[in-house]
Amino acid sequence: MATAITDPAEAGKTWLGHPRGLFLLFFVEMWERFSFYGMRALLIFYLTQHFLFSDRDASYAYGAYMSLIYISPLMGGYLADRYLGQRKAVLFGGIIIAVGHLILGLESDNAGPMGLGLFWLGLATVITGTGFLKSSASALVGQLYPRDDMRRDPAYTIFYMGINVGGTIGPIICGYLGQVWGWHWGFGAASVGMVAGALGFALCKPMLQGKGEPTDPVRLAQKVGGLISREWLVYLLSLLAIPVCWYLIQNHSVVGWGLGIAGPLMVGYILWESFGRLHGTERHRMLAALFLLVINPIFWGLYEQTGSSLNLFADRYTDRTMLGFDVPASVFQSLNAAYILIFGPIMAGLWIWLAKRGWEPSTPAKFGIAIVLVGAGFLVLDAGTGAPGTLTPVLFIFLLYLCHTIGELCLSPVGLSAMSSLAPSRMVGLMMGIWFLAMALGEYAAGVISAATGNAEGVASRDAMLHVFDKIGWWSVGFGIAVMAVAPLVKRLMHTREIDTTTGDIAS
Repeated sequence: MATAITDPAEAGKTWLGHPRGLFLLFFVEMWERFSFYGMRALLIFYLTQHFLFSDRDASYAYGAYMSLIYISPLMGGYLADRYLGQRKAVLFGGIIIAVGHLILGLESDNAGPMGLGLFWLGLATVITGTGFLKSSASALVGQLYPRDDMRRDPAYTIFYMGINVGGTIGPIICGYLGQVWGWHWGFGAASVGMVAGALGFALCKPMLQGKGEPTDPVRLAQKVGGLISREWLVYLLSLLAIPVCWYLIQNHSVVGWGLGIAGPLMVGYILWESFGRLHGTERHRMLAALFLLVINPIFWGLYEQTGSSLNLFADRYTDRTMLGFDVPASVFQSLNAAYILIFGPIMAGLWIWLAKRGWEPSTPAKFGIAIVLVGAGFLVLDAGTGAPGTLTPVLFIFLLYLCHTIGELCLSPVGLSAMSSLAPSRMVGLMMGIWFLAMALGEYAAGVISAATGNAEGVASRDAMLHVFDKIGWWSVGFGIAVMAVAPLVKRLMHTREIDTTTGDIAS
């Protein structure tokens, strides 16, 4: 098997000008996101309609779960860099996620303490597996290309489209089955996707061309204490994260305090690396990465109202009748991913077209545009809502998610590529983990913002939701403009390579 992985003939094979391993990672992420987004579309409704949580309590639980999903890659990325390598981490993570979704699929209609405890266990297992798969899959994409390869940004866009193929189909299938046929049907369908992804990745390993293997396979295979290999010890110890996550999901304030401490620590670590161990261009690039990391949670704190307050708004205060059918609110969670499939190639082509003419916005400017667009989405929804007692036309849900999607395309694939290119090679996996930690801060903030729309006793009123949406919309637009104003300064720190518009050559 090892010779098949490193076979030069395999290394020379490409699809659409990209290494075939990119499309294997596309496939794995597609099924992982099918299961994740399918389950996420149901989560807020499952808590409020099945377990009868208040909007506020459900929002806090949602925020805790989503933040833990993005905290976990910090641990998984570190273990992949230090011991397992990215390929083994992706496979292990996929298997654990599949087990978690199977637990959720087996969850009965029991709304009592036993049913709730089993539900938390399934979520905790998914969190643990995601920690290994998510950061390592993203890092593997970057390893398929040289640092200055112009195909890197398009590759991450293709990879991001794979995520959103699953993200489009998952909420439609799982959301419809869960809300119409029964909760266990929706969660069961989500489990099928991750099983398919894990099997496909295990069978198609040679397509990765030897990338993502352990840095020291001999040490990894050594017995620890003469009983168990270091590799299996890492796997077994990692499973201890499941009971920890099981506790944390149910205690959101502990998650909030943990993030409040971890955020400044990560900023301090990056500054220590920048000024203590790095010099010149590498230092500048790390400082630029830090700026992008600070913007990241602000965007996701606003954007991730999608699965909580916006999901509830669509369910209660939107006219969801389309072609004579009352479309379940969870199905609209597929809009964002569907828009990415439509506009992802357009945006990738647009960046290349603009770059050739010297007009492409810099990475920090794209982040500012993203913040403006996510705010504009809330303002569009607010503007389209009529008099009290009337339902908002579903058109404005479509327009809101369109604004948010274009914003996401300006930030997320670009940010993933920036982390892999700005970080020193020895820190790529860790920086991917820190990127997801910053997203975790945003996810927790999203839960807090969503909770602010409701009350502890029951459901949030339409006016309370719209008041919050209007406020965060205007603040977001203003902050995004400020980011675009300082973008030229940050761009200088990145030392990026650009196209000389007079000669067509690439120059530093």
